[in-house]
Amino acid sequence: MGAGRPTSVALCGAGMIAGVHALVARDIGMTIVAIASRSERSRARLAADLGATTIDYARLPAGADIVVVATPPAQHFDHACLAVERGAAVLLEKPLVLTLSEADRLVHLSHRHGDRVMYAENLAYAPITRAMIGLVARIAADGSPVDHLQLRTIQSLPSWGDFTSPEWGGGVLYDLGVHPVALAVLIARAAGAGEVLAVEARLRGDTTDTHAEVTLVFESGLRGSVISSWEGGEVPSWDVQVSSANHVVRAELLPSLSLEHNGDPIALPSTTSSISMFENLGYVDQMRELVHNLTNHATPFMNVSFGRWMMEIVCACYVSAASDGASTPVPSGCDRTRTPWQLWKNP
Repeated sequence: MGAGRPTSVALCGAGMIAGVHALVARDIGMTIVAIASRSERSRARLAADLGATTIDYARLPAGADIVVVATPPAQHFDHACLAVERGAAVLLEKPLVLTLSEADRLVHLSHRHGDRVMYAENLAYAPITRAMIGLVARIAADGSPVDHLQLRTIQSLPSWGDFTSPEWGGGVLYDLGVHPVALAVLIARAAGAGEVLAVEARLRGDTTDTHAEVTLVFESGLRGSVISSWEGGEVPSWDVQVSSANHVVRAELLPSLSLEHNGDPIALPSTTSSISMFENLGYVDQMRELVHNLTNHATPFMNVSFGRWMMEIVCACYVSAASDGASTPVPSGCDRTRTPWQLWKNP
């Protein structure tokens, strides 16, 4: 990797989400130099669209400043380590890795190489999220403690990927559910509710989980509700509600974007990029932030340690689900070499 501002990106993976990151990187003036994927057809098609070179995984980072790792979770650890050890920074898609043991090792590796791994929780960078968290922080500062927190991500099962196979590592909570769990953690921090101490989780699904209902218990006693499901209709429903004795904050992320405080709409920033949907969902600011962090030798806000904390919470949820929703501490003390699915199905 060269000195100064990073300008080039390599894609590790050639699926839909890799394509999103590529469009975002180009939108902010970066060059996609190489694409590696297990599917020759996918990488060739994407490379032709982007004017990039196709390569094998072993050749990464292929001279790129940043490697976007968007392969299946079982490959995340190896691909992230390869890129970091060869001098590149990494934008690592969620879910972070396959097991807590891999998460521990990746945190250690990242620290040794200058904390140059960003955990790709794009919603943390979404303008609506930042506006909502700022509003919650002001409410808490005015002495009105949050007593209700609910987040939902309900949609149909994606038509791509092996999301329902045990080899993926877990089902809807492990994959889609890390988004609302992350937002719940960020909102609770802004509200002064502290960190997650325990969870209660119930999952359903024939093989992996396709519907999850989780209670997050925070240090303040706040009990946050997270519902994440692949059993919804074709139109997704992603929303958040936060309330106190005198305030109600509602946010909708999908299918449309809106933010309200006590029933009054809150104006959101206008988009500035040519790919407004991805900007609204945080992908643009996420990449800009990573470039800024690398240029200024700063640790990303969404670093690999935050990704590991999400894994701690999610794994505790799968342990809880194996005991019919029993209250489970976070960290859970589970076997850190087991996947979330294994913690649920083979406790």
